[in-house]
Amino acid sequence: MNTRSRAASALALALPLGLLAACGTESEPATETTPEATEAATEEAAPTEVHSRTARVAVTYDGGIKVLDAQTLEEVGDVELEGFNRLNPAGDGQHLSVSTTGGFQLLDLGTWGEGHGDHFHYYTADPALTDVAYDAEKPGHVVLHDGETAFFDDGTGHVQLVDSLDVAAADAEIETVELPDAHHGVAVPLSDGTLLVTVGTEDERTGVAVLDADGEQVAAYDDCPGVHGEAVAQGEAVVVGCENGAVVYSGGEFTAVETPDDYSRIGNQAGTEGSPIVLGDYKTDPDAELERPTRVSLIDTRDASHQLVDLPASYSFRSIARGDDGEALVLTTDGDLQVIDPESGEITASIPVVDEWEEPTEWQQPRPAVLTLDGSVYVTDPANQQIHAVDLVEQEVWASADLGVEANEISGVHGEPSVSSEEAEEHEHSDEEHAEDEHSDEDHEDHDH
Repeated sequence: MNTRSRAASALALALPLGLLAACGTESEPATETTPEATEAATEEAAPTEVHSRTARVAVTYDGGIKVLDAQTLEEVGDVELEGFNRLNPAGDGQHLSVSTTGGFQLLDLGTWGEGHGDHFHYYTADPALTDVAYDAEKPGHVVLHDGETAFFDDGTGHVQLVDSLDVAAADAEIETVELPDAHHGVAVPLSDGTLLVTVGTEDERTGVAVLDADGEQVAAYDDCPGVHGEAVAQGEAVVVGCENGAVVYSGGEFTAVETPDDYSRIGNQAGTEGSPIVLGDYKTDPDAELERPTRVSLIDTRDASHQLVDLPASYSFRSIARGDDGEALVLTTDGDLQVIDPESGEITASIPVVDEWEEPTEWQQPRPAVLTLDGSVYVTDPANQQIHAVDLVEQEVWASADLGVEANEISGVHGEPSVSSEEAEEHEHSDEEHAEDEHSDEDHEDHDH
């Protein structure tokens, strides 16, 4: 892969810690696929053309990753992989990033679309780990925004930026941003070419800064102890969590989110670019070994206001998500999926999904996890070794499947490169015309994807 470094000046910042180290050397952060490996993978997983895009869901377990068809919940692959593996979308609609030993390795879920003039052709194949990996001492957060994928290495403080549509290409061009101190952090690429990054060391995380394309700081916020997590809302407003609430970055400025408690940790957030409101957790006990909160945060990025919602039971960091229409979703330990109106904070539905459960003490241990994908909400059920698909409109579980393993993390892909809504409508219209022209004499079953 090609590499380039964002020019970074050594400068004094208005923060307790220096932020950028000068980037003078190039590295080779990703493993290239060889022509032989590519040919072997192609022969092993020969593609089949299908009539529409096919979303797929992946779940990790102790020993591997199972891949399911999102419409039928049928297993289409089981990839063996030892260790505690974390999943994130890679950004191209086909691959997931697997955080494993040595870096971020790409998993091909075996479903994709290829542009053909004014329409797409869709294919499926067997899921498989690829040879493409982005090296990292301690692979951390992966963030997708504005067509870029940002891989954050907690072990070095380095960020690797790549065009999301090229993320699985052997010749993808990678931009490396080197922060001066390793820490458990996050980076968010923004549409104006700037990069929002966390500030900290291995011992302390303190704030947030924004860098321009030359590595110069253009904005900073230094009162965010324990900074953790991010979510992008409507209007490209970014919410970052702190132990004294949160902070909103919008319009080139940081604004603190005031909360009613001195210690108010909002470390996990769920946003959607169709809503100005971000869902977050809310913890108030700094001494708790494991706090089981019963309230969530709703942060309005338009004015940095904060609203608390009381829930009937506690939840975990893996059980918050957003619906396709912006609903705030929380799977609580009573087994119900709580559907919250983000504007009013009202719980509009409580959908029974799993049995009662308790969050385990160790964060790596399995517990129910929630994924929204392609019009459905998927909930893992490790206690019963199952997975469930929920319809928010009908407010019911519409499908369940036995996995035979205790699922831990969950993610998925649509099976098509991300495009704007205008482009999507154009492709959909063109696909319909193309199908009518080529197959006017045949009957085809329609699937709601």
